[in-house]
Amino acid sequence: MTMQFDRIALIGIGLIGSSIAHDIKRLGLAKEVIVATRSADTLKRAEELRLGDRYTTSSSEAVKDADLVIVSVPVGASESVAKEVASNLKVGAIVTDVGSTKASVIAQMQPHMPPHVHFIPGHPLAGTEKSGPDAGFAGLFEGRWCIFTPIAGTDETALKRLRRFWEALGSKVDEMDPEHHDKVLAIVSHLPHIIAYNIVGTADDLEAVTESEVIKYSASGFRDFTRLAASDPTMWRDVCLHNKDAILEMLARFSEDLAYLQRAIRWGEGDKIFDLFTRTRAIRRSIIQAGQDVDAPDFGRPHPLEKKA
Repeated sequence: MTMQFDRIALIGIGLIGSSIAHDIKRLGLAKEVIVATRSADTLKRAEELRLGDRYTTSSSEAVKDADLVIVSVPVGASESVAKEVASNLKVGAIVTDVGSTKASVIAQMQPHMPPHVHFIPGHPLAGTEKSGPDAGFAGLFEGRWCIFTPIAGTDETALKRLRRFWEALGSKVDEMDPEHHDKVLAIVSHLPHIIAYNIVGTADDLEAVTESEVIKYSASGFRDFTRLAASDPTMWRDVCLHNKDAILEMLARFSEDLAYLQRAIRWGEGDKIFDLFTRTRAIRRSIIQAGQDVDAPDFGRPHPLEKKA
């Protein structure tokens, strides 16, 4: 793999930032990686994991002479990072992010970006429910989409250079209008997480079902909701607050569809229930055919008690 950048600054070293760090090292994409995070404990752990070449709690220090700056913080912290790094960004530097809400990130960061840098908002659609520097691993982005939401007047050379970087990490790259991105992500990512948090919260609040029973008998659909509901609370709080309009729109549509299903169950309308469940099975097959999941029973979980072939 050809060296793409002399110096890359990673601002934030959670799941996404640390996974990027692993891939940069594995693929030899930079001569030097600078890791920055506000937490001294997190920074120490990043150094123990050898995720970079230099480490600092100062984002401003980290971006000095960096050719590529990747901001991997909760979206609510985007503006504070942009303010901190602005004065130290070198001429021609590419500044990008990995936030799940794009209109908000652009509104927070763009006003502080100096005219001599290339600000290209981005969002890799990859992750797990785990967080922190230990959660990252090489290959997280392999076969996954990374969406750019370029602002008007974006330099095409810089855009191509950032595209090559994400493609080197194994991503497929697409471009969208930021508002459209936020609506798409509201239905495919944000709403499922909100529903999962709510279902698990409902189970926790039930008085007629004990917590021990919820845990003991969770080898069913509930268990899979708990994976989403175990995601980073800070990150998802910020997503809710910074993609409010799109999420509220999707919640309203979901509520209407849920009421339709509720009526069908109440009145014993089996045909309506069957038709809905048939349509949703087709979506699952389409996701597998698109290479975004595997057609393995029980989500591909290992079953050690099964007989080996």
